[in-house]
Amino acid sequence: MAPTVVREGPFRLFFFSREEPRMHIHVAHPDGEAKFWLEPSVSLAGHTGLSAKELSAAEEIILRHLQEIKNAWHKHFGR
Repeated sequence: MAPTVVREGPFRLFFFSREEPRMHIHVAHPDGEAKFWLEPSVSLAGHTGLSAKELSAAEEIILRHLQEIKNAWHKHFGR
């Protein structure tokens, strides 16, 4: 299961249900994907196919929705 937390423009932010315990979010875009750590601060964990501009846009979306994403993480994973 991969519940969607935020959709904005061409970006979809989601979690994979069975993953590592460190808080993070996945970002899907028509051109590629990325993974961002959320703690201790938002930072890029890795990506494929996305340009620097797309990665920057994804990070801005994450920062705008950070509390919503963290709340969804805690609700989904119970941590």
